[in-house]
Formats: sequence, C-alpha cells, structure tokens
Amino acid sequence: MGNLRRVVIDVLKPLEPSIVTLVQMLADFEGVDGVNISIYEIDRRVENAKLTVEGHNVPYQQIVDVIEENGAAVHSIDEVAAGKILIEDVITPQD
Repeated sequence: MGNLRRVVIDVLKPLEPSIVTLVQMLADFEGVDGVNISIYEIDRRVENAKLTVEGHNVPYQQIVDVIEENGAAVHSIDEVAAGKILIEDVITPQD
C-alpha cells in the first residue's frame, strides 16, 4: 500500500485550543513534513477549518485522534494523495 502523502480535512473545532496549538501538535508526528490550518468561518463557539497535512508517511488515524481529543469533529475528507510523488490538479478545458 502506498504511503499517504497529503490529506485535506474539513474540521469543525471549538475556539480552544487555538489553531496555533493544534497545528504544532499535528506537526510533531513522525512522517509529517508540514501542516496548514486555515479558518474559513467563525461562529460564537466554533470555527470551521481546512486542515492540510503533507509528509512522506502521514499518520491519518493519529491525526483524526488528535482532532477528536481536542473537541473537534471531522466534517469531510476533501483530498488525499498517496504514492512516491504528489500529483497536483491540472486545469483542463472542462474546468
């Protein structure tokens, strides 16, 4: 089975912990080269966030465990990539 290289997750999280704390927790995992969290909507008690994790062997289940242990929920998995290289989307005439 190919190594997971990228995962993009839509997350609903409470205001605490901050995205700074959460991104640092996720970046510490073995196999993770980088993590990005972008907030795209804020409510009174929660934030909707797009979480992108890249690496050479992304530990998906450990990432989900940290998300859930910190009071957040995975809404959806929006993108995944696996294999020896990352393949970026290409714009085609249909787009």
